[in-house]
Amino acid sequence: MEVILLEKIDSLGGLGDKVRVRPGYARNYLLPKGKAKFATPENIAEFEARRAELERAAAEALAEAEARRESLTDMVIEITSKAGSEGKLFGSIGAGDIADAVSARGVAVEKREVRLPEGPLRQAGDYHVQLHLHADVDAEIRIIVIGEE
Repeated sequence: MEVILLEKIDSLGGLGDKVRVRPGYARNYLLPKGKAKFATPENIAEFEARRAELERAAAEALAEAEARRESLTDMVIEITSKAGSEGKLFGSIGAGDIADAVSARGVAVEKREVRLPEGPLRQAGDYHVQLHLHADVDAEIRIIVIGEE
């Protein structure tokens, strides 16, 4: 199934690219979220008419993500949690907890932007966490998990 992308999507393509995707991916994700349209001649003509508007919106989103990355540079977040005597937490620190802590410091971050490839933090210590702010913009922050008995 061929679709035309209305925004840049990681590992798929950029704005205006005509790509071939699986029907389920198009029906269940790309089309309902407004990220793509079927690649019919009418939709391609409509896209070309709106191209400048879509490119401007994409540039604004990129600039906003760059500004957020600049405000996150060298940010250190301390999170306190109950822990045992060896530093193992009672529970864990997940993406939602990290997003809330960063947002409390004045930079809006959503839970889906926090990347924890090894899962939630379950041990007290010092961690570097990636934030995926935009398809082209990643930031890294330092999280210090303090265990209190």
